[in-house]
Amino acid sequence: MTTALRLEKITPGNLDAALGIKVRPDQEHLVAPVVKSLAEAYVHPDVAWPRLILDGDRAVGFLMAFFDIDFADDGTGKDIRSGLWRLNIAAGEQGRGYGRFAVGVVAAEIRRRGGTRLTVTWEPGDDGPERFYVGLGFRLTGETSGDQTVGELELAGEPGGTV
Repeated sequence: MTTALRLEKITPGNLDAALGIKVRPDQEHLVAPVVKSLAEAYVHPDVAWPRLILDGDRAVGFLMAFFDIDFADDGTGKDIRSGLWRLNIAAGEQGRGYGRFAVGVVAAEIRRRGGTRLTVTWEPGDDGPERFYVGLGFRLTGETSGDQTVGELELAGEPGGTV
């Protein structure tokens, strides 16, 4: 990982790079492909925040965050959350800190918007990303969303701080 890490909005100029982000074959059952995320972002433009992760000029990953959704989806508005919707790190780029960077940027954006917690869901199982998220300080809530495990990270500190 270099110090040239940044996020970019998905544009016509970088769409092919975003669509080219593929996780390892053994991880494909754990996270939706970028093309599905971009379709969901298109139909949920008020909450979806899709971004390409770049190291210099090299596309190394994709993330999609969500902001201020009714997590319970019960219409009461009592459980409004923001968090990480998708995280796809390219197969050859994993283990280099790009996932940690992505979570940190989403945490900073949530803080900037006034939020105090970051929610994420993941596929359960030994081959899933639970160790990654727990290692970053996420705690399991005991909830599920669909068939996915829900984790939360309490956000403290200044916007732009680390996870």
